[in-house]
This record gives sequence, C-alpha cells and structure tokens, in this order.
Amino acid sequence: MELTTAKTSVNNTGKEKDKVHVFAPATAANLVCGYDILGLALDEPGDEVVMVRAGEPGVRLVKITGDDGRLPLDPTKNTVSACVQLLLTHIGREDVGVEISLHKQMPIGSGLGSSAASTVAGLYAINQLLGSPLSKQELLPFALKGEELACGHGHADNVAPSLFGGITLIKSYEPLEVINLPVPKDLYCSVVFPHVDVPTRAARQMIRSKVELKEAVVQWGNIAGLISGLFMNDYGLIGRSMKDVLIEPTRAILIPEFYEMREVALAAGALGFGISGSGPSVFAFSTSKATAATITAQLSEHLKFKNIDSNGYTSAVNMQGPKEF
Repeated sequence: MELTTAKTSVNNTGKEKDKVHVFAPATAANLVCGYDILGLALDEPGDEVVMVRAGEPGVRLVKITGDDGRLPLDPTKNTVSACVQLLLTHIGREDVGVEISLHKQMPIGSGLGSSAASTVAGLYAINQLLGSPLSKQELLPFALKGEELACGHGHADNVAPSLFGGITLIKSYEPLEVINLPVPKDLYCSVVFPHVDVPTRAARQMIRSKVELKEAVVQWGNIAGLISGLFMNDYGLIGRSMKDVLIEPTRAILIPEFYEMREVALAAGALGFGISGSGPSVFAFSTSKATAATITAQLSEHLKFKNIDSNGYTSAVNMQGPKEF
C-alpha cells in the first residue's frame, strides 16, 4: 500500500498542543459474510494513547499497560510509535519529538481489532497534537501500514471503522476506497471474547484459496442483502443475510462452543450471530440494548458452564471513531 498523502496537502486547521489523550474503539470485522470488506466500530472496549510533546526530536514509547508484557517497547516494532514516526517523516515534521504511553483496554488476539485500535489512537493523537494537519481519510494509509506491521497484511476492515466510526465497506484497495454505510438507530451489538488462543495469522492461513462458484454466489447475495438491510432499516433482512458459507465453517473449528453459542444467541433474540474478525470473539446483532445485554450475559454464562472464561461487552455502533478526552 503506497502512501499517497502528499506533503503539499498538509494544512494545519488548529492550534498545536503539548499533550493529548485519545481513545480509539475496538471493531468487529467481516460482519459474518463480508470477509475483509466490512467492519463496525464498538463503543467498548478500546485502547487509549497519551502523547506528550518532548524537547528532543524523535518518537519514544515510554509505557505500555494492559498487555501483560506482550508488546514491544522498541518504537520501530510497535505499531503505534512506528506509524507515528512514518507520518512525521512523510509530512516533513521530523523536528517533532513525542513520548507515548499506550494503555490497552482490550484483549490482544481477541478478534476485536486490538492492533488497529492502538494504531488509530496513536495516529489520531499525533494529528491532534500537530493541529489536525491531515483528514481522517489521509490518516488511513498510515493505519494500514500498522496492520501490515502487526499481522503481515495491510487490510482495512478493522482500521477503517475504528478511524471513521460506524459501519464501513472497503470497496477496493487499488485505489483505496472506503464507504461509510447507514446504521439503523436500533442496532446493538453483543460481543463475547472466550479466553482461547486463535492467532490471526493462523486463522487466515486456514482459509481456502479457491471456492466453488455456487458458494460464491450465495456469499454475494448475503453481502448484498446485509448492505441493503442497512440502507432499508430492515432488521429481518440484516439477520437473514448474516450467513457465511466460505470462511466461518473453517474458523468455527477453532472456537469452542461456537455453534452452541449461536443457538443461545438466536434463542435470546439475536438477529444474527457470527465470528468477530478472525476470532475467537463472537458477536450478535439485536434491536435493543436490553436484548443485547441479555445475549451477552447468556453467552458468558454458557461459556462459564463449560469452564471457559470470557469477557463480555454490550455496545451500540460507535459512530464517532477516535475521540480526545
């Protein structure tokens, strides 16, 4: 992915700051049938970045919390600091020095866009610190570089919704085109992260490289149906379209109790149910916050009964993306 933000397009629209504190949301990617092209932002969880201007040029990562020591403090190897440095170099502001503290408020390897939220928080923070010289659209290529560093593939289905908020469609990568889709006002999410390990790279490697045309036709119909349901505020169509015949049958093998959890969610009033990103997190849509909370609680209780610990979240669709405190 080539960085296309030209130095000549940089245009400060606000006053530069000495310190910023930013939150960026977790995401649920794919939305069952939209592998690598659909994603949504969640109100919770998410990651936070505190960025302070330093006297000496350069990007320093001074603290990481909430990661159990799993993430590198080396600024060239951590997605947050590496992307901040990339942005500063690209816009000709290598004179700037910053110290970054990353606070992980969400589990790593959960299928909830952990690396994307951290990267977006860092990029949004440096942009705010410099007086917002770049638009969100211009920040997106830098966020994709972060995903490339984190998992070897610069896909946008996590970083785009985390950056723009709402539900996003990745229409194409060459050229990069992201579309914000309508979000029905009563759409709520139940998200549960079972404490099992499903590495993103391993989950991607399991996916078939070739599919039958008849399966592809079913998948295209479901994607079109889901997007149509969002435009039409047709919750029934949204639910009927949340089916995946290509990816889910393979990835579900890695998630204990997946099909049992789907039965629990649908019985509790879910519109549809599926894997968030590469898993192991699962999510469900429903039409009220109360129903969503019930689904989250029942899924967590089911896993507890099976001796599987989990984190549960209930959220509306986050329409803002990153925010400064």
